[in-house]
Amino acid sequence: MTQHEASVASVALLDLARDIAVRAAEFALDARRAGVSVAATKSTPTDIVTAADRDTETLIRSLILESRPDDGIVGEEDAAHIGTSGLDWVVDPIDGTVNFLYGIPAWAVSIAVVEGGAAGLGGTTLAGVVVNPVTGELFEARAGAGARLAGRELVVNTGVALGSALVGTGFGYAAERRREQAAVLLELLPHIRDIRRGGSASLDLCSLASGRLDAYYERGLNAWDHAAGALIAREAGAQVGGPHGGRESSELIVAAAPGLFEELSDALRAAGVDA
Repeated sequence: MTQHEASVASVALLDLARDIAVRAAEFALDARRAGVSVAATKSTPTDIVTAADRDTETLIRSLILESRPDDGIVGEEDAAHIGTSGLDWVVDPIDGTVNFLYGIPAWAVSIAVVEGGAAGLGGTTLAGVVVNPVTGELFEARAGAGARLAGRELVVNTGVALGSALVGTGFGYAAERRREQAAVLLELLPHIRDIRRGGSASLDLCSLASGRLDAYYERGLNAWDHAAGALIAREAGAQVGGPHGGRESSELIVAAAPGLFEELSDALRAAGVDA
């Protein structure tokens, strides 16, 4: 495939991801307006799933396979669909389910297209879309082509020192994991402007991309939590990485403009995180 052909293909993938994400966002928002209840729990009693999570993912899967039956799908709520094309769609139907349950307007539909293995497992993310159904904001990016919100190019905040940085993060559901994360936060807080905990990793990464946060870090995320958001942050100029100077993973994701990225990584390391 020539560079031009690859560019055309990635445009088509982004167009399809955008269309599917918008349709899924409308579906999920209608479900939220109709009323929500917990359908099941997952890793802990506070790690919930709603019927809307499952139904929205079912819709997304059907729309992907209708257009691209040879692609794989990695989603939060159902078993992976193994494809043969070398492309995987990494899907979080409702990122921020607790926010969704409580009616807090910070939840999102997140869809990424990854080549050569699911995001977080060594693949290259080609396109990503994150939609907040409540606000109607749609963040999107294509590898090598920048990130956008409503047609406006996104650029991360630069020239921000750690002491002036507004940093986003999140917490796991298991009690012991929360204790560890709280201990890190206690060490980090004196060295930054302040902390924000939005409750949706994909939206936090988009907030970084759009300048609403200066930096972001979190431990314990899955590929579907960060695949689209990490691409959007990268394409807005963020450095995104994980433990030992490697790629982001379930162990750790750190994201910020390059200078601040190093400062935050050092601070996390001093707080006991192997950044």
